[in-house]
Amino acid sequence: MSETRPEQEIPARSPGRPPAAAAAFSPLYRQIKSLIVESLERGEWKAGESIPSEFDLAARFQVSQGTVRKAIDELAAEHLLLRRQGKGTFVATHHEPRTRYRFLRLAPDDDGEGERAESRIVDCRRLRAPADVSRALELRSGDAVVCIRRVLSFGGVPTVIDDIWLPGNLFKGLTAESLAGYRGPLYGFFESEFGINMVRADEKLRAVAASPETAELLGAAPGAPLLQVERVSYTYGDRPVEWRRGQYLTERYHYRNRLT
Repeated sequence: MSETRPEQEIPARSPGRPPAAAAAFSPLYRQIKSLIVESLERGEWKAGESIPSEFDLAARFQVSQGTVRKAIDELAAEHLLLRRQGKGTFVATHHEPRTRYRFLRLAPDDDGEGERAESRIVDCRRLRAPADVSRALELRSGDAVVCIRRVLSFGGVPTVIDDIWLPGNLFKGLTAESLAGYRGPLYGFFESEFGINMVRADEKLRAVAASPETAELLGAAPGAPLLQVERVSYTYGDRPVEWRRGQYLTERYHYRNRLT
């Protein structure tokens, strides 16, 4: 009778490091998780599409379904995948109602649902990346970027000014007209039109005073207190693809985060 051989772990190797230099071992499900992420990064499964079943993935990677399930569980916890009861597992998308505004943490003070965000594009142009934007997006000095300025209003009240910087090579053809004609979430637009999925973000918050220009756009007094949120958003493989500075008027709203 032949023995069933257990699934073997193989050494994890960082990109660019020779095999001999990799001393650490990675659990098998983490290796499968990395392979699934590589497929997402290559665009094998698009945002909103279903991925193969756990059975099919187990056969593809020659591992147990339990190993695949553990990898998918972690990817779902990280919001890269979305499980739907009785339907399967799907690539997370910002078009999904429960995730479309998951990076926007502004909440009304009355703890209600709040009004739907309305976006107005103030400016959209291509230019050479300033030094701080180049650093944030890991670009070369002088690379082209797309700069967007928009105002978000809630219930008709201007509340947020966003200055958004995107790598020019990834967002060719992005114009103020195309943005103005789109009615869904901005990250959903990036998915649909440019194949760029924003999967995680790092933020820094500080209090600032409204400049005269910002005050005018928000209908506030110059020098009014604002919450400034600087965000770097990443796609698969921890690749930075957006640098954003938002200035929030918090007379009726607050920034809410949940720590677990």
